[in-house]
Amino acid sequence: MGRGRNTLILFLALVALGAYIYFVERKREPASEGVEAKAKVFSVEAGKIEELQVQASGGDATTLKKEGERWKIVAPVATEADEGEVSGITSNLASLEVQRVVEEQPRDLAPYGLDKARVHVGFRTGGDQAMKRVVFGAKTPTGGDMYARIEGEPRVFLVSGFLDSTFDRTTFDLRSKAVLKVERDKVDGIEVQSPAGTLRFAKAQDAWRIAAPLDARADYGAVEGLLGRVAGGQMKSIVEAETGDLAKYGLATPQYTVGLTAGSARSTLLVGQASPDGQVYAKDGSRPMVFTVESTLLDELKKGAGEFRFKDLFEFRTFSGSRFEVTRAGTTIVFEKEKGKDADAPGKWVQAQPRKDVDEGKVIDVLSRLSNLRAESFVDALPAGTIEAAQVKARSSEGKKEDVVTFHKAGEDVYATRPGEPGAARVAPADFNDAVKLLDELK
Repeated sequence: MGRGRNTLILFLALVALGAYIYFVERKREPASEGVEAKAKVFSVEAGKIEELQVQASGGDATTLKKEGERWKIVAPVATEADEGEVSGITSNLASLEVQRVVEEQPRDLAPYGLDKARVHVGFRTGGDQAMKRVVFGAKTPTGGDMYARIEGEPRVFLVSGFLDSTFDRTTFDLRSKAVLKVERDKVDGIEVQSPAGTLRFAKAQDAWRIAAPLDARADYGAVEGLLGRVAGGQMKSIVEAETGDLAKYGLATPQYTVGLTAGSARSTLLVGQASPDGQVYAKDGSRPMVFTVESTLLDELKKGAGEFRFKDLFEFRTFSGSRFEVTRAGTTIVFEKEKGKDADAPGKWVQAQPRKDVDEGKVIDVLSRLSNLRAESFVDALPAGTIEAAQVKARSSEGKKEDVVTFHKAGEDVYATRPGEPGAARVAPADFNDAVKLLDELK
């Protein structure tokens, strides 16, 4: 009797527990295991912050205001702000969490470095009359956290120590450090003046071309690299906000003068002598300040026209070509891509002249090897005693003009020329000879 009674009691208890789990616990929000939710320091959205005041540990005090979608520094100077730096501050203010409350009513703030706080950050949203401020003091012995408090409130709490570098920003850190005010994607002309002469590039239909000291195809990537270094260049430091003596920086007669044009607009960067810290003095032609830039900029500016020339001898590629003609020793071989019987069928490469059955794979190997030949360097003129080794004409199905490349040999050296382009390209002999060997194997 007792045993049955105990069993009944146990059964009823299990039923009650199951009902509690079903009707109560299942309605609760799941909690992250082992993670306690932390309180936010401020209840604010980053996008609603319209004014910032930042006092860095070194004493720099900077005031910034949002104008439309852009941030501007309004004190101690009026200038554009670094949007990335400002975004880092506003987003971290919005997400700033109290790691742990240290004291609610501290008698002495000195042990926490908050009697004379290192860093002060204030902000105001559109609906705020007063500015809210948080101040940061010393880091904990391990450096993982740092002490902080809201100005006007006694409570001392901890925030993550890694945020120190986010909020401890000088005026220079927070300002735009672009060396030129220019929209890179609108630039259609580049000019570099140096003791060696003038190097000029022009852009048309999304392609760059060398305009001086010679007229030739340009390597798009190389020119874009130069443009990126200039248009995307960043100041390393500001030497003087304004000076009447440019000579002491080598800027009265600059080493290099770089001009960027975008339609009728022009921006100019003057590059002077080296600074004591290994950087280089520079100046935006439209602003009075003198600043420094990385010395590696000179590596781009020292390049000659040959380093910016287009290295591919052909614009033709086997996947886009329709006709390829090779002439050697008075004999011409023509390869054509014939369309299949079905309009949707891919074309097939054949030897059309003289007509001959050949392995299409071997034809593609020949065309691929020839069309991938590149210039190793350029010379102003063919060396004396060169003889013509071959001429290749290639036509693309994309409607581009016909490629005509003539190969010349001087001993073991191989050169290539194109009509209307100055000088000659030096070609790796092994690459040219491999292509000729594949061509001979088709016979």
